[in-house]
Amino acid sequence: MNGRTRPTRAETRRRILDAAFTVFGDQGIAATKLTEVAAAAGLTKGAVYSSFASKDELVLALMEEHAAHRLEASLAGFAEADDGGAGLANVAAVLMHEMRTDAVWHRLLAEFFAMAHHDDRRRDALRRRRREVRDTIARALDRLAEGLDLELPLPAQEFAVVLLALSNGLAVEADIDDESVPDGLLARVLTLIAGDAVAKVSGLAAQPPPEQTSPSSVRRR
Repeated sequence: MNGRTRPTRAETRRRILDAAFTVFGDQGIAATKLTEVAAAAGLTKGAVYSSFASKDELVLALMEEHAAHRLEASLAGFAEADDGGAGLANVAAVLMHEMRTDAVWHRLLAEFFAMAHHDDRRRDALRRRRREVRDTIARALDRLAEGLDLELPLPAQEFAVVLLALSNGLAVEADIDDESVPDGLLARVLTLIAGDAVAKVSGLAAQPPPEQTSPSSVRRR
């Protein structure tokens, strides 16, 4: 009896995404054929098309997954901090680490944006996916603000745009000239944007709780 089992749909998708990241990163999106992605994943071209309808869909799925990963890591960094200021520093540190270690993501985004500039179909698809990413980030920011009783310095949707723009823009500048983007730059910018809000929360958290008046301490008349 053959002990080999076929990979699950989720496993196949994971293999395709990992292979696509490597091949796109090495060759660029435009120069890559899906047959090359399939070969790198050890799959057939049909297996790739069973998970992704087109190369564009594969690229957009990669970008969406990466944005979700960065969001999860950033919010975890905030939650693990002792206070709001340290939380902002942790968020910035995560984003800076992602920028420097995964610069290929930003090159892929820039290439796909350039490809979509004169292609209405691609541009619409990119716009929809980026809106989904921003919506996810905005919902996470709203949950975080509600959990900390924190008033965001900007509406969540606008704050999400700022976070994406800062992260992507600084990544491009760092890729061009790494010395132009010091490690602490993003932390300082986030502190300028949101420092007052998190400082207020930290200050309230540091205050002792109000004294409770026990029934035994009430003077009987």
